[in-house]
Amino acid sequence: MATQKEKIVPEIIYQDRSLLVINKPPFWIVNRAKTTKGKITIQDWLEKNFDFETINKGLRAGIAHRLDKNTSGLLLVGKTQKSLKTIQEQFLHRLVEKKYSALVWGVFPDDSQVMAPINRLPWDREKFGVVLGGKKAKTKFLRQAIYQREGEKYSLIWAFPKTGRTHQIRVHCRYLGHPIVSDSDYVGRKRLKKDRAWCSRIFLHALSISFIHPETEKKVKFQIPLPKDLDLALRQLKKV
Repeated sequence: MATQKEKIVPEIIYQDRSLLVINKPPFWIVNRAKTTKGKITIQDWLEKNFDFETINKGLRAGIAHRLDKNTSGLLLVGKTQKSLKTIQEQFLHRLVEKKYSALVWGVFPDDSQVMAPINRLPWDREKFGVVLGGKKAKTKFLRQAIYQREGEKYSLIWAFPKTGRTHQIRVHCRYLGHPIVSDSDYVGRKRLKKDRAWCSRIFLHALSISFIHPETEKKVKFQIPLPKDLDLALRQLKKV
């Protein structure tokens, strides 16, 4: 049985014969796995509602990349084997441009770039961190605005991941000393308790994505606004 959170279904942003772009709601897991038994996933939803080549051939329903469970935003799906391969190659060669919106603790640098290797933490395999000898990771950041609430300051930022490491934006924000609001893995217990009073989940959203269309070979861009829950959370703050 679907939970109340899972009743918020993915939204179709665009589709043609080779491509599907959806807005993934928060709390939805992207890919099915042994650990997702009993939980609805984007892969399940695609297989239930569509019938295209990558579903019929068992290619993870054509899902070309992933978003963390609690992160919302744009997700690309290749409907044909050719389109899926083309999109995955673009990700491999870093030709896909992604922009995320995040709200972080403190006054974030106006314009910054982080190059710091990421890997699983040896003492907690569920979490990641900047680790010597980890996988190369690069993220560019732009601060959009500064807010305050109950004596604390926050920054609304745009994040542009140049590589695709797991938890990359979250880890790099924590590394800079500005963890993302309501990030249960990296913000710390005291801050998380404060955050959850006005922001129920991680303030991280995949705003836009651009890439070369697998058929037309022309550059395309898709973008969406902040979802209602994050917009409402932002309204709890006062802009500085």
